[in-house]
Amino acid sequence: MAAANFERALPLVLKHEGGYVDHPKDPGGATNLGVTIGTLSSWLGRPASKADVAALTRATVAPIYRANYWNAIRADELPAGLDYCVFDFAVNSGPKRAAMALQRAVGVADDGVIGSITLANIANRPVDATIERVMADRMTFLRRLSTWPTFGKGWTARCDGVLREALAMATAAPLPVPPVTAKPIGPLVTPAPRKSGVLPPAQVLPPPTVVAQPNLLARILGRLRTKYPFEG
Repeated sequence: MAAANFERALPLVLKHEGGYVDHPKDPGGATNLGVTIGTLSSWLGRPASKADVAALTRATVAPIYRANYWNAIRADELPAGLDYCVFDFAVNSGPKRAAMALQRAVGVADDGVIGSITLANIANRPVDATIERVMADRMTFLRRLSTWPTFGKGWTARCDGVLREALAMATAAPLPVPPVTAKPIGPLVTPAPRKSGVLPPAQVLPPPTVVAQPNLLARILGRLRTKYPFEG
């Protein structure tokens, strides 16, 4: 799987998230590097101020992204490409919604909790096809939002970029190699038992017995003499 892919995926997510914004139509409120003021408040364990949000850096948001989104979708156990695809979805729309889209893509109950059944079904399907289904589900969800007229163009560009990057990661990832258990191979021919390393002496066979047979002419002459004895 792609346990080391977080460091590659996070910059791609942050590229889409951008810097500090406080759009009046964004229900998340003040946001910096994709971390909303509400998310930061939960992380700090106290109400965060807009100044706290504005002071965020890539180094300070990385642990938030790993704990709240990457680990929440068990991305370390997902194939390369699919991990980034679902991770970006989780950041943009919440881990549970992203997990549900992933579960629908692989044909299991969409309870929003990625467990052993979900992971087993992921492993039995082509990664590129699963990525495409998740992204299609994501676009369907985004188009239904009331804020689509305001943010739809940017969301579409983001999803197009995520799809390209995720498929490239999946293509570049090495194919899993099943373990091979070597079994010992016995001798093809079992040698005859030997009592010592010295070969026994060769056995001399007696020559075959040859019985002399009288020739045909002699037998005929003998019969004639018997039948017609010679008189001198």
